[in-house]
Amino acid sequence: MPELPEVETTRRGVEPYVCGVRVFALHIHESRLRWPVPLDLPHRVDGTHIVAVRRRAKYLLFQLDSGDTLLLHLGMSGSLRVLPAETPRLKHDHIDLLLESGHVLRFNDPRRFGSLHCVSGDVSQHPLLRHLGPEPLEASFDEAHLWRATRGRRVAIKVLIMNAAIVVGVGNIYANEALFHAGIRPGRQAKGLSRDEVHKLVVAIKDVLSMAVRVGGTTLRDYVGADGKPGYFRQELFAYERVGEPCRHCGDSIRQRVLGQRSTYWCHRCQH
Repeated sequence: MPELPEVETTRRGVEPYVCGVRVFALHIHESRLRWPVPLDLPHRVDGTHIVAVRRRAKYLLFQLDSGDTLLLHLGMSGSLRVLPAETPRLKHDHIDLLLESGHVLRFNDPRRFGSLHCVSGDVSQHPLLRHLGPEPLEASFDEAHLWRATRGRRVAIKVLIMNAAIVVGVGNIYANEALFHAGIRPGRQAKGLSRDEVHKLVVAIKDVLSMAVRVGGTTLRDYVGADGKPGYFRQELFAYERVGEPCRHCGDSIRQRVLGQRSTYWCHRCQH
């Protein structure tokens, strides 16, 4: 499933091709996504200009000069590509945004868990965004914020940092990796972390996500960026999906368990 680094990589990839460009037409080839795409959406989008492309959590926000915002989620298997307009469609190409520049912004989603909404007014108040926590790469996510969030919480620290109401975009891959680099076992109760451990975890989350963005995210199965290239963070993984393999720090075997219904990986020696 595309996580924050993959979505941010996509945003950076499409931005130069769409900002300031007029939308010639929106074609909906398959409206049955996670939520049905309104069939009258082309009437709201055709002829508008895209003035900005932003990201909130795992959502892409295409701001239009009409005042509306297209809110796109890639779902579990979705990808957004910039292609020449004449490029033939593939089986799971569901939505085309034809641009006056001669390009098409094409959404492909084999599992159809993605979504597309058109929002009027303040998009931050949309039900999908309203209750989200701070962005992990912004100053609002700091030691003081995570310290307050962990106090009195018996939940496992890995489950807590994957809670989008606490901090957005720390999906399973990057939660495992950040906890490894912070030296914290994923199953520890959040309230048991010391202030120093909370500081280390905040730094690790920021460092891991920043590095993943720099190398284009993580390709485990079928994720590709807007240019069709895979992400290369998989070569940097220290814990995720390395069960039984030697720890890159101490040589002990990486272990696995299930926490919050998600596969969890850690080193018994390096994480305490």
